[in-house]
Amino acid sequence: MLATSTRLLRLLALLQDGRDRSGADLAERLDVTTRTVRNDVERLRELGYRVESRPGVGGGYRLGAGSELPPLLLDDDEAVAVAVGLRAAAAGTVAGIEETSLRALAKLERSLPSRLRHRVDALRAATVSAATGGPTVDAAILTTVASAIHRRERLRFDYVGHDGADSVRTVEPNRLVYTGRRWYLLGWDTERADWRTFRADRVRPRVPTGPRFPPREPPGGDAVSHVLRGVGSAAWPHPARVRVHASATTMARRLPATAGLLEAVDEQSCLLHTGGESLADLAAFLGTLDVPFEVLDPPELRDLLRRLAQRYAAAAADPTA
Repeated sequence: MLATSTRLLRLLALLQDGRDRSGADLAERLDVTTRTVRNDVERLRELGYRVESRPGVGGGYRLGAGSELPPLLLDDDEAVAVAVGLRAAAAGTVAGIEETSLRALAKLERSLPSRLRHRVDALRAATVSAATGGPTVDAAILTTVASAIHRRERLRFDYVGHDGADSVRTVEPNRLVYTGRRWYLLGWDTERADWRTFRADRVRPRVPTGPRFPPREPPGGDAVSHVLRGVGSAAWPHPARVRVHASATTMARRLPATAGLLEAVDEQSCLLHTGGESLADLAAFLGTLDVPFEVLDPPELRDLLRRLAQRYAAAAADPTA
């Protein structure tokens, strides 16, 4: 029979898969009696784990959420994933969690066995970030907004628009969407009776939140596509609309989601709604598509491409001719 401490860890690992497990099943797996299982469950409860139990056929034991954070058991892949995620969070776009993430990462890495520490170190050494350093969002704001979404409660907040004007908005929050550069809140604006997208770094929630509301289906049934359609180009100082002579499926494999929104036209072409920090950046980006394209908007980008075409043609001319 396993020692009590080892058996408790084995029992905890079995309970963490989210399924109901009968006392007989646990007893068989641990090679103990059902009475021992009951006693071990009580020990786990004394240690702070909330082990729920349901009697009868189909019942059993399940690990629930407790009032405190007890020690966690992670398998190898889970431990590596958490370590990588914490390191990314320490340098991410959520403000106020950098130091907390580093503390949690230090605790986790101290407890990792050598074989896993080597995997984490290898990932860290082989990885570089190409993040553009978008505006950061306070973690408390994201938590407040996410809680209102989860509870389906109206959210009232102060908002700073693109023009710097302050306003107070009331929305039925639907989703938080992260594009890799910025966080956005998609919600039904009750005063305007329409869907609106808000930059989360410009949101200052007012508490308490409002009354509950019945859920609405996001436009087109896809919150991400709607947000990207609205901000994929508008979020940039220089938005653009480009017809690309390749299918949307082909371009989706080539481009990251943050490049903009792809809209299928037919099997041989699609529209790309995109943008850039400058027209020069946009021209350089479009040159990497490696397929024919036509700029529909803005006309200033077409003018720049004509000048660049002349410059490139001159550069490519034979100097001996």
